[in-house]
Amino acid sequence: MHLSRFLKLFLSAFLFVITPLGATAQDAYERYINQYHTMAVDQMRRHGIPASITLAQGLLESGAGQSRLAREANNHFGIKADSRWTGRYLVMADDRPDDRFRVYRNVAESYEDHSLFLCSSRRYAGLFSLSPTDYRGWARGLKAAGYATNPRYAESLISIIERYSLHRYDVGGKAFIHSARPTERTEAVSSSASSRQLYKCNGAIYTVALPGDTWRSLSKWSGVSRRRLRRYNEMPKGVEPTAGDIIYFEKKRSKAARALRHHVHTVQTGESLHTIAQRYGIRLKTLQRLNGLDDTTAITVGQRLIIRR
Repeated sequence: MHLSRFLKLFLSAFLFVITPLGATAQDAYERYINQYHTMAVDQMRRHGIPASITLAQGLLESGAGQSRLAREANNHFGIKADSRWTGRYLVMADDRPDDRFRVYRNVAESYEDHSLFLCSSRRYAGLFSLSPTDYRGWARGLKAAGYATNPRYAESLISIIERYSLHRYDVGGKAFIHSARPTERTEAVSSSASSRQLYKCNGAIYTVALPGDTWRSLSKWSGVSRRRLRRYNEMPKGVEPTAGDIIYFEKKRSKAARALRHHVHTVQTGESLHTIAQRYGIRLKTLQRLNGLDDTTAITVGQRLIIRR
């Protein structure tokens, strides 16, 4: 993600082990947490990113909502307006005097864009196999994957999370944990897969494919037939899942969640209609119909797609 120079300096100068905050700064942090923790929990439930991580990143990168980007652009994660962005932008001196930053209609759009950035990049795919409460693993994984250049970025996130007990918001976020004991049907699956995490999006249970997953191994683990798995995930015969893919264990709904009414998705590099439909837990035909597309239509980076009217 493209962090502004201000944010890089902010991160460098700010927290390693958080120093005592003045009353004003303390109040600002607590106000931010009170205002946005439900938004972070919603993102966790829909996209699988721990709420503690999202909140800590938002606090760091927006100066607890007080940075210029946060105040004037609703941009809480310092995302720049690159060639893929077709919306409004804010010009602000950064690496260059005329750098452009994305402007969102509201903070919820900024949180959603941040989640989709992490979900859509293979660079961060491995993070989604971590335990739902492993915020330390997420923080260190983000740093290792190149999210930020600050060498103390992970420690800063961890310190904020522990100082403000943000990890309490992670409990129950990934509520659909497979708790059945291994049977003859699952013992052949690798140990990492036997403890895989299950999530829920738009009413349907899914997992994130791990390296080495196949329809056969997923079928053995879940008890759902390969034919049904391919049908639920709208995948043709002969195409196997790849690490990082969203795999549903039940039929997706024909409409996106009600909270996404009037939501528009901007196509990112590497995305397809299929991966976008998987991301929102809706059927491919629904996404095509909403946008006047069919199986022969190619989408382009920056194109805006209606998710739900």
